[in-house]
Amino acid sequence: MLSSIQSIASAAAHAAAPASGSSTSTGLNGEAGPAPFADLLTDVVGQVNRLEEQAQTAVTGLMTGTGVDVHEAMIAAQKASMAFELALAVRNKAVTAYQQVIGMQF
Repeated sequence: MLSSIQSIASAAAHAAAPASGSSTSTGLNGEAGPAPFADLLTDVVGQVNRLEEQAQTAVTGLMTGTGVDVHEAMIAAQKASMAFELALAVRNKAVTAYQQVIGMQF
């Protein structure tokens, strides 16, 4: 539960960190560098989608009476909601930053 949200927050933090060198994904010593921003966003969207599917499965199980407790369905739905809100906030910040960069005059 918390690990999924923490991994999304971690991906957002890594994406927001400024790059400290070239834009390649490997460092000078052959070490792996930061992942491209597009890959991080793809991973986050995938994680949010998995949480949404888990919540849908839990709610369906609750409605059909297949052994899912109410608290399990509520927790799954809340996790999906929080993950979506976090991803939406990151998206809004990225769009705002993009608009600011586009609005700069050189």
